[in-house]
Amino acid sequence: MTSSGRLVGLEAPDFRATAVVDHAFREISLRQYRGRYVVLFFYPLDFTFVCPTEITAFSDRHGDFARLGTDILAVSVDSPFSHLAWVQTERRSGGLGDIAFPLVSDLTKQIARSFHVLDEVAGTALRGLFLIDPDGVILHSTINELAVGRSVEETLRVLQAFQHVQAHPDQVCPAGWTPGARTIQPDPIASRAFFADRD
Repeated sequence: MTSSGRLVGLEAPDFRATAVVDHAFREISLRQYRGRYVVLFFYPLDFTFVCPTEITAFSDRHGDFARLGTDILAVSVDSPFSHLAWVQTERRSGGLGDIAFPLVSDLTKQIARSFHVLDEVAGTALRGLFLIDPDGVILHSTINELAVGRSVEETLRVLQAFQHVQAHPDQVCPAGWTPGARTIQPDPIASRAFFADRD
C-alpha cells in the first residue's frame, strides 16, 4: 500500500459513483463540489463498530462544517443497497438513521485505491481523511488503522487553520492553533514577536 502523503498539494483524484442521499440513490462526482471545501473520509465497512460513531459524529456537526463552506462525503467499499439499509437502521441498533451527507459506494474499490487508502489484502479502506480546497487541491490527509476513530473537533480545527492561511497568505499557524489565536509571520525577523512571548 502506498502512503497518501504524496497526494497533499496535488489535485484530488476525481470520481463518479452512486451515493445514498436522503434515503435515495444519486450519482455524484467529486468535481461537482468545486468551489467549496470538502471533507472526504473513508471507512472500512457498513454495520461495523467504530464506523457508525464517526459517521454520526460528523453528521451531528454538519452545520458547523456547512457554516465554513464545507461539504462532507463518506466512502466505503459497500454497495449502495448496504448503505441504504444502514441508514434505515436506527442508531440505537447500530445503524446511522438520518445523516446529513452522502454515503458513497466504492464497490469497485477504485476510489479508495486512487487515494492510496485501500488495504489490498483485506479489500477494505483504512480510515483515510482528506481536506480538499475549493480548487480541488488536497490540503491535509490522515490515515488511521481500523481500531481508532477520528476526531471531528480536530478536523474542524485543521480545516479552519487552512482556511485562515489561505485567506491570509502572510501568516502561518503554530501547533494547536484555534481561531482567534496568534499566528506567525513566516519571516526570520517578523516571527520574533511571536517567539518572544513564548514561555
